[in-house]
Amino acid sequence: MESLTTPNSILRRQHIQNFSEASQLEPHWGYAYRVVPCTNDPGSCAYLDVVYDAHDVGMLYTGIFWATVLGILLIWGIGRRVFPAREPVDDLLAQLSTNESTPQRPKPSFLSRSLGAVASSVRHHLLPTAPLRTIFGHTTRLQLVILAVLTSYLSIWSFVGIVYGKWVTPIKGQPADVVNTRTSLGPWADRVGVLAYALTPLSVLFAARESILSAVTGVPYTSFMFLHKWTGYIILVQSLLHTLGWVLIEGWLYKPQPDVWNKWVVQEYAIWGFVALGLLVLLWICSFQWVIKNITGYEFFRKAHYVMAMVYIGALIGHWEELQCFLVPGIVLWVVDRLARLVRMGMLHCGYQRKEGRWGFSSAEAEAKFWKDERFGDVVRLDFEHHQKAWSIGQHFFLCFTEGSLWQSHPFTPLSLPQINNVGDVKHSYIFRAKGGETRKIARVIEEKLKEQKEGRTTTNVVLQGPYGENIVEGLTQDVNVLCVAGGTGITYVLPVLLRLVREKVNPDRKIELVWAVKRKQDLEWIEPELEELRRLGAAHGLQIRIFVTAEDVAPGARTTTGDEKKVSEDVDSKSVSVGSDESQNQRPDVNVAVNEFVGNVAQGSTRVFGSGPPSMITELREAVAQRNSGSKVWMGEGRYDVRLVCDDRLEW
Repeated sequence: MESLTTPNSILRRQHIQNFSEASQLEPHWGYAYRVVPCTNDPGSCAYLDVVYDAHDVGMLYTGIFWATVLGILLIWGIGRRVFPAREPVDDLLAQLSTNESTPQRPKPSFLSRSLGAVASSVRHHLLPTAPLRTIFGHTTRLQLVILAVLTSYLSIWSFVGIVYGKWVTPIKGQPADVVNTRTSLGPWADRVGVLAYALTPLSVLFAARESILSAVTGVPYTSFMFLHKWTGYIILVQSLLHTLGWVLIEGWLYKPQPDVWNKWVVQEYAIWGFVALGLLVLLWICSFQWVIKNITGYEFFRKAHYVMAMVYIGALIGHWEELQCFLVPGIVLWVVDRLARLVRMGMLHCGYQRKEGRWGFSSAEAEAKFWKDERFGDVVRLDFEHHQKAWSIGQHFFLCFTEGSLWQSHPFTPLSLPQINNVGDVKHSYIFRAKGGETRKIARVIEEKLKEQKEGRTTTNVVLQGPYGENIVEGLTQDVNVLCVAGGTGITYVLPVLLRLVREKVNPDRKIELVWAVKRKQDLEWIEPELEELRRLGAAHGLQIRIFVTAEDVAPGARTTTGDEKKVSEDVDSKSVSVGSDESQNQRPDVNVAVNEFVGNVAQGSTRVFGSGPPSMITELREAVAQRNSGSKVWMGEGRYDVRLVCDDRLEW
């Protein structure tokens, strides 16, 4: 109990109580103080009992909710470190200990077969793209199941622990027929409002690029964007229900009207509540793909999203500051995320600049190559060396072009193998197709500079931020078969995997294959040096390369072969590399057939499929990989039916 020297911020929200008649005030975490003993009429006192009990229970439920989330993350994080994935160094140690040229993995234990069978069964049922794509987009069934579990969990906490009833109470100074109708709508509206507050820091966690969730789980931060989006939708629905509940109470159930409504709606906390709801609705509208593509553009949406989200959280504090225990962590997480990005950028570009002989900040100078393509969009390749630590294969950097907007950066995956040379530099190589916005602007700048350069060489400066993402070759041991499927510039995601594999010790039982779809034969020039290395080293590994030209202008019935295709067939045995067959002209590869044939020809070991391309290709890959997974066959020891998909669906075919 506390004395009556209570802050005015608390007393403003009296909640049908008369504080002037109070002898003591009872604090309730996250809610208005309660007058004890109750000085209202019996019906109002019974209603207040329900209100405060429901709130206290609701706060307990939010604690249980966050304890559940943190518990899952704790178990996940400990499991990743106690049971790490097998790495190629383990094969090397096994080889040294047995003096065998090819390491023999031990027979799978009961536990490993059980875990493998469960994982394969989960992929079989939950890897395909979820239904209702117009609503949920190109997400997996697994993410939809996670969303359904979260929604169900919150729905349960929204209704339990509340005594449902109706109390008709008199009003002082009013006729007997003018009464207040008090129902459990009030405590229920408060409950969903509290849950909306409690979800706010989780939504911020899902959106963070410097992701704590990724550090704990190993899941790329981009995989949480679906949950960030739909957590926001859940918060919107909760906020609408909370507002609707109290609008009905203050505008209809409480009497006399419109006096009660007019007095309530001008209170500061109510005004801030309407402001917060308006901002939340605006955030929702601006998140529509149609709005982003046709009105705002992505960069404006992204920056406006940041600003409106922080103003929204501020409005929530103004609405009910007693619940800022949920909001302050959200602000802290957002600020830490931004500061960490600046620190990353500073670590990459600040220090002693060896080439310039000075200390300070310096951007990276990249050599640019340009391919004109008026039909599908010009393509640019950037190559440069930068003094830094090597990143993990599959990670990406955000690049800011100094000749463009300093307020924009775009994610690109390096196609080069991350290896440090003898002076501490790592080579970066990027490819991007310029379709619009900042990339189109940079492509035009490079094109104009090339026209002015007689030697046909030009450069552009970039500022790096990263790396982001996870190591996609974690656990890729010598007995794992690898199929890489890429569309267009998506080759940058899978190419480092292949470059690493062809530099490893040969395993004659391993199967490796690349399926790459390009628009034109000229597109092979993008990665000509890397293709040459694959041709040179891939034959010993049995590497198969299949390139499909999907949109070349070819006369009906004619077959054309590029110089690159001819060179491939001359340099490497046709059983190792096959490029440019009749079926590769003017059609996309059948991803389902490619996966089925690959897995069907696997001699031993599991399979990992790496894919990068547009949503349509990723959808096909998910379906194909899911169909090849079989928990029962993995349990029986048939490892080839343990097929894992690692994909990046940010690119377009």
